[in-house]
Amino acid sequence: QVQLVESGGGSVQAGGSLRLSCAASGISLSSEYCVRWFRQAPGKEREGVATINKWGTTGYADALKGRFTISRDNAKDTLYLQMNNLQLEDTATYYCAAPKNFAVCPADYDVYYWGQGTQVTVSS
Repeated sequence: QVQLVESGGGSVQAGGSLRLSCAASGISLSSEYCVRWFRQAPGKEREGVATINKWGTTGYADALKGRFTISRDNAKDTLYLQMNNLQLEDTATYYCAAPKNFAVCPADYDVYYWGQGTQVTVSS
């Protein structure tokens, strides 16, 4: 049974930092083609934040480049998202997600396994 558990969310003032973690069981985050962070703010669509593939290549939403860093600890099978210089618009629930046994990084979110999410609230 695949389980993804996010942690590390919280409340922070604008300009602050947080590091989110995603612990996996039933799936190897280092072996799957890609693992991703998404976020969803109230009243808005879910959006992709960052992706890391099995070779360690990373990708980011254009608006987040330079502030967010995705990384992975293969020994712990844990995914991270370091978020710096947080802004009010970064307030959202953040989710890690991974597809299992795919040879590409699928665009269909329905095939991903999802964590329960962790709330990030940025205040002024």
